[in-house]
Amino acid sequence: ETMGSRKARLKPHTKDSCLIESDQFGRTEVIDNTLNPDFVRKFVLDFFFEEKQNLRFDVYNVDTRSSNISKHDFLGQMFCTLGEIIGSTGSRLERTLSGIPGKKCGNIIFTAEELSNCRDIATMQLCANKLDKKDFFGKSDPFLVFYRSNEDGTFTICHKTEVIKNTLNPVWQPFTIPVRALCNGDYDRTVKVDVYDWDRNGSHDFIGEFTTSYREFSRGQSQFNVYEVTLLSFKVESEYTFVDFIRGGTQLNFTVAIDFTASNGNPSQPTSLHYMSPYQMNAYAMALKAVGEIIQDYDSDKMFPAYGFGAKLPPDGKISHAFPLNSNSENPNCVGIEGVLEAYFQSLRTVQLYGPTNFAPVINQVARCAEDVTDGSQYFVLLMITDGVISDMVQTKEAVVNVSAYRVCVCGGGGEAHVYLTHHLCVIPFLTGSTARMPIPPPQSWAFALDLLYSSNTVTIFINGPRRSVPG
Repeated sequence: ETMGSRKARLKPHTKDSCLIESDQFGRTEVIDNTLNPDFVRKFVLDFFFEEKQNLRFDVYNVDTRSSNISKHDFLGQMFCTLGEIIGSTGSRLERTLSGIPGKKCGNIIFTAEELSNCRDIATMQLCANKLDKKDFFGKSDPFLVFYRSNEDGTFTICHKTEVIKNTLNPVWQPFTIPVRALCNGDYDRTVKVDVYDWDRNGSHDFIGEFTTSYREFSRGQSQFNVYEVTLLSFKVESEYTFVDFIRGGTQLNFTVAIDFTASNGNPSQPTSLHYMSPYQMNAYAMALKAVGEIIQDYDSDKMFPAYGFGAKLPPDGKISHAFPLNSNSENPNCVGIEGVLEAYFQSLRTVQLYGPTNFAPVINQVARCAEDVTDGSQYFVLLMITDGVISDMVQTKEAVVNVSAYRVCVCGGGGEAHVYLTHHLCVIPFLTGSTARMPIPPPQSWAFALDLLYSSNTVTIFINGPRRSVPG
């Protein structure tokens, strides 16, 4: 407008990466007479780490009351992914608007916040006094059973305490329970607690019951009138999610390792997994691009160390199992996923595929980088892509045990290795002196892998085959 200010409206869209058309998922309110609108309306989106969720934001100047957007003046647009917003510092992203040739359209600022979904964990301890004596010989053996009320008036069991033998004045051990399990986030929902006398044959004798709620529990130590069951302590701690760590400043350091063994086939032949077709990417390039384009949104510098293993290197034909794809041993970092792909293709032209398939050297290389980070500010993700069975199983087990002292996630894909290694890694906790956590079964979803990043120090996951949902 030549005079006055604009009435601004923002129109967000979601856009599938394979489609040109976009689906509009909402519009902001209209803010009158301003060039610097601060929109109030929020938009709720489901966040899937394993997917590239493309977004488009259109800004319009509203001239009429018509809901037809074509009746209004287009001011600019911006494309990004949901991961870029969440992965930005403080989940705050500022970008330049474009879309009008030869004209500056201004900037647009986004902030993202994870919705509260009752991630608190409650810790409580209870005792009882003067309970009824149910045993003919001796006193009662009491325990508590907690039930959460359902919408239909029924109750679902959510916790049992241990049994305290031969007493009418038991003091049970403190226990923890997710608040969502106790009341599904409804602080006033009825919680029923039954008191039983334990019997060896399973026909436990009912002593009594009382009802309360999370809100009453959270008020602290109190006394319930039925059989004088007393709440001794109650505290709540938050359970942190992946997004919480990212918002807190944790950076993902993504490292790639590619199998250059001869079992992949001659790269000059179309049957090879390393074949560089002028028409489409090979299997290794597709895996790199699919995973890398997602995880790079959470790596601020977009510098990715990339290694190869199982090849003979020029000029002397020395076999290496941790050589930098960019041929720079001092700085193996590649700029973005495109830089990794470029270095990968260049290595295919210069090295000779050989063998064997050794994993341990690359895992140890990442461990050396991770051991310098002790403040939790960085999390290391190693993606190993291979086509065959691992040759150095004993050394790989030891490497995984050693790396368990640091925050490292080892992920792999392709061939028989993901089944073979996962099966053999199950014996790691039995290694002498090992304090490593038991590796988990291999899910088929990258999303599930990343959900587990912060559940333990080291998670070893092997991904292969089509994406499918993981129950639970």
